Amino acid sequence: MFTIREYNEKDAETIVSWISDERMLRQWSADKYESFPITADDMNAFYAEIRENGGKPYSFYEDDKLIGHFVLRMLKDEKIDTLRIGFIIVDNSVRGKGYGSKMLSAAIPFGFKEYSAQRITLGVFENNPKARKCYESVGFTQWGETECLINGEPWKCAEMEIFRNT
Repeated sequence: MFTIREYNEKDAETIVSWISDERMLRQWSADKYESFPITADDMNAFYAEIRENGGKPYSFYEDDKLIGHFVLRMLKDEKIDTLRIGFIIVDNSVRGKGYGSKMLSAAIPFGFKEYSAQRITLGVFENNPKARKCYESVGFTQWGETECLINGEPWKCAEMEIFRNT
């Protein structure tokens, strides 16, 4: 059985173990962490800041095994009630087996219900085509593009969205 639970600081040790190299860290977090590798303490400190700004991290479990993770936060500068999902990651041992889609298929209705959002957005770097395919498989479509400077290199980011009742 799959469940979404509020992130617990103990989850950090497991989640950071899924980030095997700096490229993966940057695909997952862009420039939000100063250096690789990150520690559980780094993650917990960063999430304390996210919580102060209204964001909320969640963990995704299959039975009692942590297999995925994401963060939800409301965007204040949008014309409609928009929720941003980010820091999406699944355990390496289940990557490529549809667990990302399962997690997002649970997170999307959860976000719409819990946050009364009308729209959910996310960003995915063009150098992460498997993640993009996952997002498209659950209904996200591209609406724009941004660019981030990652370690001095420009990375294009597709901005994607899904609306309530789509």
